[in-house]
Amino acid sequence: VNETADLSAPSHQHPSRPLSLVRDLASTTRKMGTPFDHPGHHSPQTDQSITMLATSSRILLRTATGIGGKTAIKALVARAGTSAAYSTLGANIRISQGRYQPDKWTNQQVAYKSAVTAEDEPIRGDYNSSATYHGADACSKAGIDTLGINGPSTIYKNQTFEQLFKHEVKNNEGKIASAEYGETFTVDTGKFTGRSPKDKWIVRNIGSESDANIDWGKVNQPTTPEVFDELYEKAVNYFNSLDKAYVFDGFCGANPTSRRKIRFVHEMAWQQHFVTNMFIRADSESQLEGFEPDFTIINACSQVDEDWERHGLNSEVAVVFNIEKKCAVIFGTWYGGENKKGIFSLMNYWLPMSNPPEFPMHCSANVGKAGDSALFFGLSGTGKTTLSADPHRALIGDDEHGWDEEGIFNFEGGCYAKTINLTEKTEPDIYRAIHKDALLENVALVDQGGKLIPDYFDTSKTENGRVSYPIFHIDNYHKPQMAGHPKNIIFLSCDAFGVLPPIAKLTPEQAMYHFISGYTAKVAGTERGITEPTATFSACFGAAFLTLHPTRYAELLRDKLEHHCAQAWLVNSGWSGGPYGVGERMSIKTTRACVNAILDGTIENTTWSKDPFFGWELPGSIEGVDSDTLHPRNTWPNPAEYDEAEKKLAAMYVKNFEKYAGKGDIDYTQYGPKV
Repeated sequence: VNETADLSAPSHQHPSRPLSLVRDLASTTRKMGTPFDHPGHHSPQTDQSITMLATSSRILLRTATGIGGKTAIKALVARAGTSAAYSTLGANIRISQGRYQPDKWTNQQVAYKSAVTAEDEPIRGDYNSSATYHGADACSKAGIDTLGINGPSTIYKNQTFEQLFKHEVKNNEGKIASAEYGETFTVDTGKFTGRSPKDKWIVRNIGSESDANIDWGKVNQPTTPEVFDELYEKAVNYFNSLDKAYVFDGFCGANPTSRRKIRFVHEMAWQQHFVTNMFIRADSESQLEGFEPDFTIINACSQVDEDWERHGLNSEVAVVFNIEKKCAVIFGTWYGGENKKGIFSLMNYWLPMSNPPEFPMHCSANVGKAGDSALFFGLSGTGKTTLSADPHRALIGDDEHGWDEEGIFNFEGGCYAKTINLTEKTEPDIYRAIHKDALLENVALVDQGGKLIPDYFDTSKTENGRVSYPIFHIDNYHKPQMAGHPKNIIFLSCDAFGVLPPIAKLTPEQAMYHFISGYTAKVAGTERGITEPTATFSACFGAAFLTLHPTRYAELLRDKLEHHCAQAWLVNSGWSGGPYGVGERMSIKTTRACVNAILDGTIENTTWSKDPFFGWELPGSIEGVDSDTLHPRNTWPNPAEYDEAEKKLAAMYVKNFEKYAGKGDIDYTQYGPKV
């Protein structure tokens, strides 16, 4: 490589350098050698080499911010030289005046059908619909005057990642953490480090569509239009007292036919950064021409509701949605997840009510090389994020999806992952995604030689430390964010009682029962006061976000399974050989082998036996899994103790399901365990 400029200077002197290096050198590694020009004329081993080079190149070059471009280039050349001819590196890349200038060539997609060429690979600058408005008409130009907000004389709308970072630093909204793969902005959200479910309210507009359809209760607490109007006026008056505000216009839902247009009004740059990471960004101003939001959230997080007792609320924190007025207000909590999950709750209302009905899901999703998609439902700690991140499959999304007449699609434009005990070994995709443009929340920092290093093992602030990042921070992601109808539906559980098998095949009716049940278990140490395994049932694996009755979602899943012949499975990543404290948790290798057998179809080659209590079918063998493990009774030292534990867990299932008996057009009680 002929260098005519010193690229080892600090990254802030070359702000565009690290990401352009990633794009250009990853492109070069895919290009190495003429055999790579024609994907139909080389071996699978060559395909694998190209994929490994391209992926490792992107990861390696991300560290260029910290180690200097010169060092990174030398390392990349050395790596390339061990696997393939690299003479084209010198020919195809020239460095002039501190910027790389790659020659033009056509890159073939060799890793996945969902892979993109280096030229098409999104970088932070691709999402630029930013505008800054000054003057008395700033709010009008930003479109928020219709909300009654006309006080701020400066509106920052859809700022780019680089602009948001500058605002965050200038406003002193947090700190800059030196994560291993790049500097990352980090914020502290105060005493609220998670959602405040007891402070979420929905306006009950008597006689309205939402009044008739919402499943009112502890999850969907009703409040009055009068309370909302008071809080709305308070939020508007507060923003009218400010000199500046941040406005984000974007989308929820990757499928253009199903997506919703959403608007956020924030008082801080990091909050716009959060929603920019998490929702679908417009890549140009033209995408926002004539933008009329389907819903707006006004986030006045620094303010509180002093009149909460008079309003009949639970505290001075208020997260209040008015579906008919297409607006929500937030008071008293700075937690970023309130923005994300608020919109998810709305999607759980809108999609089933559409014509034809669409199915919103709290799940992760990936897709194979042949276009075969799969869904992973599961509560926290079950392996939903880990198992959907598969080196042989492309990630669609890690948390929220929809299923319509065309297939499945991601709701979001990013990921929001827990960071507790995070290491590169245990969660490499998440760990490597933490670099510039990611946003850390409530993560402890350790000062090492003047640099603030994230300490993911320090949970003194909270066990719910988080990181948000745009989806393109994951190397192996599915750019369209949509795929066809899934072939396999996987319900994940972490059973701490040591009863559930590592894998079970479900009938469609059993799938409905276990989908509505949404079972997993908490173990000692996960929450204060828990000293033994505790069963947790969360309807549809996301009860906190369901606006309609759980059976409505189960009926949608049943219709999808029937129409598209998808197979449902239960996969247990919990304990074997006894309960927590006696047995051992199944290894990720075992759980991964079960998932692989599902996804590659080899599981259909085995024999099956029926469990007498739960009624599901158990496989006789799976490659890489001990046959006794597949039948959990065989792993217990005392089979009689297993029988008692199975009866106990089955009784918990039955007790939990009593509240669903007789609800919906089919009573699924009969498809649960027999006690």
